[in-house]
Amino acid sequence: MIRHARADDHSAIADLVAQAFGRADEARLVERLRADGDVLFELVADNGGAPDGHILFSRLWADRYELFAALAPLAVRPDSQRAGVGSALVRAGLDSAREFGAHGVLVLGDPAYYARFGFAAQTAAQVRAPYAGRASFQALALEPGAFDAPLNVAYPDAFTG
Repeated sequence: MIRHARADDHSAIADLVAQAFGRADEARLVERLRADGDVLFELVADNGGAPDGHILFSRLWADRYELFAALAPLAVRPDSQRAGVGSALVRAGLDSAREFGAHGVLVLGDPAYYARFGFAAQTAAQVRAPYAGRASFQALALEPGAFDAPLNVAYPDAFTG
């Protein structure tokens, strides 16, 4: 079951994210985004016990009035990887981002993985951001034309911390 994360999930999420990445850096990113109030929403894959997966979307500051979001991080417990948990979280997260009114989503991740959801580096070609120009910097338009014109975005401070 995919659901919104609750405050009582935070400790389990920190453990899950650290396990998934093999280090605590991304877990600290999640904590900093929460502390700074930059989280749009978080989802967990709930197996009835500790969460098997977690995804977080944060707000980007853009030079347009539309809402743009960053997907980061996506984490799946190592023993649950390659079972569709991550894909289910991304799909549910993109649906939630649409409900939140996001026009587009940016991600820094494996192009082969994120292409299955419609993300592409070419879509991000006109985005000016700290990660622009990397093959892993990709965008997905949730609204028509979201990335058709040049766009400047700033990420929350937590990403540089």
